[in-house]
Amino acid sequence: MKILLTGAAGFIGSNLCEALLKRGDHVVAVDSFDPYYDREIKERNIAGLRGQNGFNFVEMDLREKAGVRALLDEGFDVVVHLAGRGGVRRSIQEPESYLELNYLATLRLLEAMKETSQKKIVFASTSSIYGDRSKVPFREEERADWPISPYSATKKACETMLFTYHHLYDFQVYALRFFTVYGPRQRPDMAIYKLVRSIVSEETFERYGDGKTERDYTYVDDIVAGVIRAAERVAGYEIINIGGSNTVQLQRLISLAEEIIGKKAVIIEKPLPEGDVYRTYADVSKAANLIDFEPKVRIEKGLEKFVKWYLKEHKK
Repeated sequence: MKILLTGAAGFIGSNLCEALLKRGDHVVAVDSFDPYYDREIKERNIAGLRGQNGFNFVEMDLREKAGVRALLDEGFDVVVHLAGRGGVRRSIQEPESYLELNYLATLRLLEAMKETSQKKIVFASTSSIYGDRSKVPFREEERADWPISPYSATKKACETMLFTYHHLYDFQVYALRFFTVYGPRQRPDMAIYKLVRSIVSEETFERYGDGKTERDYTYVDDIVAGVIRAAERVAGYEIINIGGSNTVQLQRLISLAEEIIGKKAVIIEKPLPEGDVYRTYADVSKAANLIDFEPKVRIEKGLEKFVKWYLKEHKK
């Protein structure tokens, strides 16, 4: 396949690039190096990819109409759109930037695709769209009209616009709702990264709430496998959960990290922030049916792999 991959220098994007190149696919990788976190981290993510056969990197902001249009003129089998700004809590402080970087950038990409008659797209959505609900597991057919952060609201808006382009222009769309992805190259602002860093460095870890919040942690290799199958099979318009289908309490996660690292965490308890949900839990039966998705890496093994990666990077 020839794939246009946006957000390619990020956590999931760089891991996906590696897997695609190993398969022999041709990847045109796009990233704007948004300053949400240090550019040097993203540069390291793709350092080993530069110069490989089948890999071409383009630094570009997807809001630049002319540049995106010219890029799409190359022609692609499918667009995998991972670009966008993450972070529930920060979105509450900077809602306009999330509207620009998530919604407007996606709209510009869709317009360029329409003008170049390219109609297959896999979109990175989020479990945050489900909001703060008690009924589990989360199923795609249930209404998800009450996002509780600007981040999740922009992702929901993108899903809606993607349906519009499916309806008007026959776009083929898979919107993949990712559930708490973790693994090597994870963003430094995410909970597992911060937890491991704090224990290794013997610093304090800010635990939000009483430790009973639950997340459906999904190892990045499982996410990558799901995205690749989605890119191969995308047809119609579908919203698909991609998750570990297993919830883990925060206190259990802390205990696992302590056991793997061999040190105790120093906990500071803080109130649960606005925009955070109490629980996430994916029903992945639709993903199993459409793209043969099956999460394989349990949290015990995945966390061990992440700690090994972190320690190796820390030594550097």
